[in-house]
Amino acid sequence: MGYDKCFLSENKPEINPEKLEAIVRHALIEDIGRGDITTQLTIPKNKMIKARIIAKEEFLLCGIIVAEKVFKSVDPSIEFIPKIKDGSVAKAKKAIALISGKASSILTAERVALNLLSLLSGIATKTREFVKKIEPYKTKITDTRKTMPGLRDLQKYAVRIGGGHNHRIRLDEMILIKDNHIKVTEGYTKLPSVPKGYKIEIEVGNLDEFKHALYFKPDIIMLDNMKIEDIKEAVKIRNNTEFKSHHKPSKLEASGGMDLDNIKDYAATGVDIISVGELTDSIKSADISLDVV
Repeated sequence: MGYDKCFLSENKPEINPEKLEAIVRHALIEDIGRGDITTQLTIPKNKMIKARIIAKEEFLLCGIIVAEKVFKSVDPSIEFIPKIKDGSVAKAKKAIALISGKASSILTAERVALNLLSLLSGIATKTREFVKKIEPYKTKITDTRKTMPGLRDLQKYAVRIGGGHNHRIRLDEMILIKDNHIKVTEGYTKLPSVPKGYKIEIEVGNLDEFKHALYFKPDIIMLDNMKIEDIKEAVKIRNNTEFKSHHKPSKLEASGGMDLDNIKDYAATGVDIISVGELTDSIKSADISLDVV
């Protein structure tokens, strides 16, 4: 439990089957309602077709198993054949998957499948861009909780497919004392009693707050919206042999204001982690279509 559980480089990018089932079920209920009335009125009930999911641009594919789940949930008899796997580059104008089955079923499932596939591929693609930008630094790129309600597990899966790491997924996974916690309690002179197995992180906004937080020996200190010069100084202080001799150094996380233009500068400061809300909260979905053949 806690931060390390979802912050391991060997963490496998898998989706919990039960959560996937629930997400797809709710998405289909939302989209279909009482039934696809247009398809029911225009398409013969037993009409069989073949279709292809096509990449209209190049991107990093993510969500092919999600798309398959959507089609199979509408009609288990649909044949869905992926042409490439999650984590592979989808080439423009190339097929991502081949589908065959009842026309009514395929047309009914189309929009939900493409919506999820496009969104997740967009997240994976953006994450890969950030990860590539900071090579060869050892800093790890993580996401945040700035996700769409109901889709967090899938969005964080897409971050992992893109080579990034997950920050806490839920509030119950670690103790993260943020600025508003500190304001409400009017500061802190001691940390709460931490249950066994949990990591603790403290958010700070300047070097004075950083030095105060370092005294409590938290597992992680978040340097929120701090200038690069101050982040460098915080890394220098953390790496000071005097602090190392007293306790295991806290990991340092930079957060706030990171983009593809400046991410390399932040990684060069020596921080261990950079959390980027942009990975999930302002993503351009990949351009994908379904063509009947």
